[in-house]
Parts: sequence; C-alpha cells; structure tokens
Amino acid sequence: MAKTERGWRGTPELWLDAAYGLLVEGGVEAVKVMPLADRLGLSRTSFYWHFPDREALLAGLIARWRSKNTGNLVARCEAPAAAISEAMLNLIDCWVDPELFDSRLEFAMRTWSQTDAAVATAMAEADAARVAAIAALFRRFGYDGTESDTRARTLYLTQVGYIALRSDESFDVRMARIPAYALIFSGVAPTSAEVAAFLDRHAVRSGAAAGP
Repeated sequence: MAKTERGWRGTPELWLDAAYGLLVEGGVEAVKVMPLADRLGLSRTSFYWHFPDREALLAGLIARWRSKNTGNLVARCEAPAAAISEAMLNLIDCWVDPELFDSRLEFAMRTWSQTDAAVATAMAEADAARVAAIAALFRRFGYDGTESDTRARTLYLTQVGYIALRSDESFDVRMARIPAYALIFSGVAPTSAEVAAFLDRHAVRSGAAAGP
C-alpha cells in the first residue's frame, strides 16, 4: 500500500486485518510491528497509537478468531430447524462459508497453539465449547447423551481433519458430498427441499475453491 497522507494512523481494525494477513501467510512469528507498518504504508509509531504492544495485537487476533469461528459455529448450532437434517445443514454452512468459519485462520491458530501454552489453552476451550454446542444440537432432537456426544465428536473431528490436512477439493466437489455427510453424521437424510435451500444459499460460491 502506498504511503498514506500525513496524520493518518489507520484504525485498530486496519492493523488487525493486516496482522491477520501475516498470520495466515507466515504464522505468528511473521506478525511483527515493522512488517505490519510496511504493509499498511504507515509509520511504526502509528501502531502504538492503537495498541500498547505486540502482545495486545496478538490478543486482538485471538479475540477475533474466538468470536468468528467459535461464535458463528455455536450460533449455527442454535439456529431454528424443524428437523435434525435441517439442523445439520445449518451447521455445515460453517464448513462451506468462510464468512462464518475461517479455516485459514483456524489452521494458523492451531499451528500457533503448538508453541504457545496460552493459545493452546484457548484452543482447548474452543474445541470443548464447539463439541458441547454440537452435542446440544443432537440432544435437542432426541438423541441421548452418549450418542449426542459421539456424533458431535465425529462431525467436529472430521472437519478438524479437513483443516489439518489442508484439503484442496473444489467447492463443487465439497457441495456434492454434503447430503451424504448430513446423513452419516445424523443418521437422517436431508430432504430434497432442505438440500435445495442449502444449495441456494451457497450458490454464489459455486466454482470456487473450498479450502480446508
């Protein structure tokens, strides 16, 4: 980015956006003040107008990840649904829409957690909260406690595997598998109307890369 006009220091969100870019591209070690300033075309001192230090910026990234990935997953688990098959597709929205669940950020956070005990704790808490939300979804539709927990772990760990392996299947291939995944995870096949509604709300992304 070209040098900006004198006096402009950016905004906290602008600096966080740039930090996000460095994190997903090069890991947490790449998130440093000078590279951020260079990327934004701002001075190093402009960073300290918004954040007292690098650790505060990193805390902001953790908060953004927690709000987006865990917050949206829990919200999709709690979304209204008439049947478990519809509820499955509500949750699977997260796996195909990066605006709901950012797999690139998730991969970066999991990598970061391997070298930072505090981030590892945050990741463990997120995993537990997500599995609990998915298990609650199953209980809502009459599955008993053990089955709900087991199905929740099966579903969640499948997606974690996609992220860990950085699956590069196309979006169209991923979408074609969704009805079968919904059946496998819940034991109930989605109706043609439910599948049509799911495909319709993601049609704008047809032909795109699915990502992990």
